[in-house]
Amino acid sequence: MRIALAIVYIWFGSLKIIGISPAGDLVEQTVFWFKPEIFIPVLGLCEVLIGLGLLIKRLVPLTIILLLLHMVATLFPLFILTNACFDTFPYQPTLVGQYIIKNVVLVAGALVIAGKHNRKYCTQIL
Repeated sequence: MRIALAIVYIWFGSLKIIGISPAGDLVEQTVFWFKPEIFIPVLGLCEVLIGLGLLIKRLVPLTIILLLLHMVATLFPLFILTNACFDTFPYQPTLVGQYIIKNVVLVAGALVIAGKHNRKYCTQIL
């Protein structure tokens, strides 16, 4: 799970860095107060760093926190760009909306990784 999430983050972040991300327009419309030619590559770099952090076991706890913060930010278009995300709010998402909603799976994966990484804590609770 950790490696799969790392691949997704490094891949999608790299696309933003080199300027060919299909999510670029969505990011630009959502974070309209920043210059997209600066913000999108910086966002991509952050995503690549999250991906690399997932590959280094010692950095997993910090990386999971950063990943979850990033995931919260990815939900913004659902509220800022409702017309782009839903044909009928809230039950008929567009392709853009589905792209964002699938992040729930990434969050679930991050929580699984966090639980496995902190196995000692999990066994104390049970």
